[in-house]
Amino acid sequence: MTAETSAPPTETSVITSTANGVGRIELNRPKLINALGLDMVGAIDDALTSWRDDDSINAVLVTGRGERGLCAGGDIKAVYNDIVAGSDENTRFWNREYKMNHAISEYPKPYVVIMNGITMGGGVGISGHASHRIVTDSTKVGMPETGIGLFPDVGGTHLLAHAPGELGTHLALTGLPVGPGGALAMGLADYFVPDADVPQLIADIETGEDIETVIDRYRAEAPANELAEAEAWINECYQGDHVEDIVAALSAHANPDANAAAQLIGTKAPTSVKVTLAAVRNAATMTLAEVLEQDYRTAVAMTERPDLKEGIRAQVIDKDRNPQWSPASFDEVSDETVQAILTTAKTDKVFS
Repeated sequence: MTAETSAPPTETSVITSTANGVGRIELNRPKLINALGLDMVGAIDDALTSWRDDDSINAVLVTGRGERGLCAGGDIKAVYNDIVAGSDENTRFWNREYKMNHAISEYPKPYVVIMNGITMGGGVGISGHASHRIVTDSTKVGMPETGIGLFPDVGGTHLLAHAPGELGTHLALTGLPVGPGGALAMGLADYFVPDADVPQLIADIETGEDIETVIDRYRAEAPANELAEAEAWINECYQGDHVEDIVAALSAHANPDANAAAQLIGTKAPTSVKVTLAAVRNAATMTLAEVLEQDYRTAVAMTERPDLKEGIRAQVIDKDRNPQWSPASFDEVSDETVQAILTTAKTDKVFS
């Protein structure tokens, strides 16, 4: 759900409008790469609910204002402030966000989202479950949560678990993003449209013309999948259910990129990495609704542990980029601890 910084939301953080049978949702915090707060999630969810059974609305179009991207994720500075204050806003945020993510996945009308630029964390939540997912030249899709003491939430593990081979596991543990070619190859997107054509694509969609016809007009050949050459060592090294074995395999591999991945995973929060691997493995046999329930339990449990506060502190509060994880090593995180985080319910369910 990550985004790097925060500012007070405004009444126009999400702009909604309707014309020619199209419901338009524009994220409007461009200076913060449209980082999501509770008010924004509520505005998106309310709009989708109001249009769901409205016969005058035939499709929904979601975009982010600014040049930097659709959405960098959740407002993690707000998450930090809530942890310090000890209020329940994080719990309410995740509950509403995950309900919205599921509503997107089941939306009865075309839900078109332009995933330009940075589309990470919570940005994946509002795009990855859509019916029409469009990436562009500038797209960077990722779930970097292990770097702040969290895990790929918003149904991210569901998407990553169903990527070919172990590519999803690689992205989940390292937090690395992929470009448009990788996103398409991994099943995180459906169409590629060059950035230069996006304004006219949007204009044509807003006329109310058939969605498939418009997309076919502008879709182009997908860029190369940047993970294609790495797929062999990724599939070899990321097998299994134990982080220690994966890191050892990466470290011992002849490919220096595999060695670099091992080193990168070693900088992440050990509890987060182990929880993430287990969550990805679980998600392979779960429905999205079940994954989002797991996400909710896990997010609440992780908020009560020290790493999330420490990770955000190191990333965006003090910006020393030197988090002190607790526990500090993989072997200090037991399987029992991981299972307790994933399964122990301390809050109401998302779906009742």
